[in-house]
Amino acid sequence: MTQITPEIVAEHGLSPEEYARVLHAMGREPNLTELGIFSVMWSEHCSYKSSRIHLKKLPTTGPQVICGPGENAGVVDIGDGQAAIFKMESHNHPSYIEPYQGAATGVGGILRDVFTMGARPVANMNALRFGRPDHPKMRHLIAGVVHGIGGYGNCVGVPTVGGEVNFHPAYDGNILVNAMTVGVADQDKIFYSAASGIGNSIVYVGSKTGRDGIHGATMASADFGEDSEEKRPTVQVGDPFTEKLLIEACLELMASDAIVAIQDMGAAGLTSSSVEMASKGGVGIELIMDDVPQRETGMTPYEMMLSESQERMLMVLKPGREDFAEAIFRKWELDFAVIGHVTDTGRMVLKWKGEVVADIPLAPLADDAPLYDRPHVPTPKRAPLTDLPESKDPAADLVKLMGSPDIASRRWIWEQYDHMVGADTVQRPGGDAAVVRVHGTQKGLAITTDCTPRYCFADPVEGGRQAVAEAWRNLTSVGANPLAVTNCLNFANPQRPEIMGQIVGCLEGMSEACIALDFPIVSGNVSLYNESKATGGGSAILPTPAIGGLGLLADYTKSCTIGFKGVGDTILAVGERGGDLGQSIWLREIHGREDGPPPPIDLAAERRTGDFIREQIQKGAITACHDVSDGGLAVTVAEMALASGIGALVNEPQPFGIAGSLFGEDQGLYLVTVCDSCLADFMVDAHKADVPADHLGRTIKERVIFELDEGDWTVSLADLRAAHEGFFPALMGDDAALA
Repeated sequence: MTQITPEIVAEHGLSPEEYARVLHAMGREPNLTELGIFSVMWSEHCSYKSSRIHLKKLPTTGPQVICGPGENAGVVDIGDGQAAIFKMESHNHPSYIEPYQGAATGVGGILRDVFTMGARPVANMNALRFGRPDHPKMRHLIAGVVHGIGGYGNCVGVPTVGGEVNFHPAYDGNILVNAMTVGVADQDKIFYSAASGIGNSIVYVGSKTGRDGIHGATMASADFGEDSEEKRPTVQVGDPFTEKLLIEACLELMASDAIVAIQDMGAAGLTSSSVEMASKGGVGIELIMDDVPQRETGMTPYEMMLSESQERMLMVLKPGREDFAEAIFRKWELDFAVIGHVTDTGRMVLKWKGEVVADIPLAPLADDAPLYDRPHVPTPKRAPLTDLPESKDPAADLVKLMGSPDIASRRWIWEQYDHMVGADTVQRPGGDAAVVRVHGTQKGLAITTDCTPRYCFADPVEGGRQAVAEAWRNLTSVGANPLAVTNCLNFANPQRPEIMGQIVGCLEGMSEACIALDFPIVSGNVSLYNESKATGGGSAILPTPAIGGLGLLADYTKSCTIGFKGVGDTILAVGERGGDLGQSIWLREIHGREDGPPPPIDLAAERRTGDFIREQIQKGAITACHDVSDGGLAVTVAEMALASGIGALVNEPQPFGIAGSLFGEDQGLYLVTVCDSCLADFMVDAHKADVPADHLGRTIKERVIFELDEGDWTVSLADLRAAHEGFFPALMGDDAALA
């Protein structure tokens, strides 16, 4: 038997104080298997011990919410007895260590979270953050991550319909890979994870257990040192073809009445799935480790409990339904094994070779896990900018912005994803939000992922508000009614008060925006310790609370797109304008400055404007719509032009100077085209709704022209397209050998 030394305790990520709590909970010294179980269940990745106290401040309820946080995924009502089930999760550390498998298994894990609850997955999204494009490792990381996402999603047959990508030196040593899945289920066939029924069988299904991913949850709960390459064995290995079989087998069994509870084996594998099922049901659990399907010889209970091998599920079945369930899984060529039963002890008991090898009270593992109110200091407010430069050539500035890393076309990425499989994709990548038809109906689900990390770094509260508002705005832009939010909260070391201040500030801003916009948070994930000591640059990532938004269209054929629809249409700017250049892409890319406060969010105005936009889209008055974000109004015009091949003439005086008016990243602002016959009524309706609507110009052929008092500037769509489409192919070149 291994003696538990302070060094072994430290290797398991437990502090001396936490180990003292283990001793108190056990009433004795744990053995190695028991220590391993405590270490993963009390890891930041599983217990949220630094964030739980603040997560409770988020709004999580509403008339549309069927199930909020606490289950595998969130559930919202989409009418007609149907529900949308969705979740977003991180796979950051694994994707930096081994980008292909890290990203691939991130997709596999989030798919399981959704179909575990009875939903057929209908769409995948992602939110990616990379470091400097010229960093020596970045091409390898980009290629591996993109191929991993595409390789898994394409093979499993779920379309990847959109996402977002940012670049910043803060991610040089710790990239972020956040994956989101949306599924659809009947409301009377939603499955939950709480175990019940004393004596009921506990069943293991899917792939066999191997030694991959051991200590994955612990690894994901610490920052990177110089030894990140040595952590490669902690990265899981995925098999999308097995996942596809697992989806079909689970959904077939779910059509029966055999399942009491079901949970996927994600982070911490068999440990977390069994502990969560038992603790949620207020019962005990006994597992026979000899019966766990194993693909490697000589595996110990410690290895089996901590393995994060992919494509595995745990179920509690009704009495007498074991043979029925086994026949289904054998038909799909998957492993099936009864590995234990539900007890009334409130304890986890593991037996191996006839001996008890672990006996742990469940309460300390889950509900009574450590909870920290860590010291935090607010981020100092930035002074307003007073020495702003002016744009001497807005056309040249626009061309440069369109080819910059954060604005350039992501076509190179999304063309590697199958975004049409299933034949229900209505709006493909490249717009404000993806739209997927609810199969067999007229309904459409709108999906987006959003966050502006540079805003969150400059002002966490304002950045948290903006991340939620941007998602709400993108759903609104396609005409969808925003329903609910999932999130992935990516931050650095919470034991540093300034980082904890970022976490608290972002959550405060998110909460304010969710309340103001009736946009509750129904699921999410927290990923901390995203920093590296091995970058040679900044250690911590930018605070990145990625938001996944879901909206509903009653009729998907009425969804709005960003492309102009014809020459001669009137272009309007709808919403409040401020000309704010603080933290703008223009200031960074043209002048090399990351200065000032981010643009402010007026949530009341945001709500008024968004409600008005959706109303006008449904009336058919708006023919094209795109919200203003990175790069400001000029980039928004250019993106609408490139999406359609129709140009634009901007010929109205600009109220905040050329730079502020064209490149300021005003929040809550939309550019729309309105049909001529609707224009007069549109302006009357805008006035009644107390929403500003300013004439900006009109659509023309093949050019973008800025015809302003200060002069005229022109750029062809061909030049804009070359800049916009050129960044990724030039960066990646022949990437086949990089993945």
